[in-house]
Amino acid sequence: MQLGRRITRTREGRFRLKIPPEEREILRSLPGQMREMLGTDHPALRRLFPPAYEDDPERSAEFERLMREDLLDHHRGHLEIMEETADATELDEEQISAWMGAINGLRLALGTRLEVTEEMYDRSLSESDPRYPALALFFYLGWLEEQIVAALLAGVDPAGVPGAPDPPPPRDGG
Repeated sequence: MQLGRRITRTREGRFRLKIPPEEREILRSLPGQMREMLGTDHPALRRLFPPAYEDDPERSAEFERLMREDLLDHHRGHLEIMEETADATELDEEQISAWMGAINGLRLALGTRLEVTEEMYDRSLSESDPRYPALALFFYLGWLEEQIVAALLAGVDPAGVPGAPDPPPPRDGG
């Protein structure tokens, strides 16, 4: 099945969302679930809060003590913006960036919980796998995140980025 683009940049520099109702319903439910998890020590969160000093547990613990609340607030802020704009048809750059942060956090937590590996990207999903719905969500979120990045890059002037190729023109004509 070929999926159409869900996120495109408009000529005005905003971001048009063409997300079907069934996908919006899923996206609407995820921030609340993630917010609940952020208040715990759930193992799936370890990718969101990796050790700051891999070779120095004491310094890493001190960094976490000092920064964890700020990092939590940062993640909660992204989730809040995604939640508030879940039914929007257009977002500004700050909002789409928050969506990207929220989706990235969701993917990291879900991928950790599912123990996703690089090899899994090369295999097709089996509907008989009990993890199929969660893996399908993981890959969907990755696909959506790629679309956000592409839409954000559509507004970047390649002249300001050494060696960068020209970004593709907007596909929606808008």
